[in-house]
Amino acid sequence: MGETDWGESEHRDVPAQEAARSAAGAGAEADGLVSRIELIESQPLPQRAAQFEQLHDELLAELQRGDHGGA
Repeated sequence: MGETDWGESEHRDVPAQEAARSAAGAGAEADGLVSRIELIESQPLPQRAAQFEQLHDELLAELQRGDHGGA
């Protein structure tokens, strides 16, 4: 009973484990975005404006890919 029950509960936890991995990946992406914004903020105004425009374009493209199911 013990080994079978343990194996079954392990299989039930797979979606939870995948969700945790996905959340960790999203956290890493968020940390990367924060770091990138901090780097942009440290630049002189003309470079800052250009880099924020580039970041905007990248984020917009990512959102549009998500809207069309291609992420």
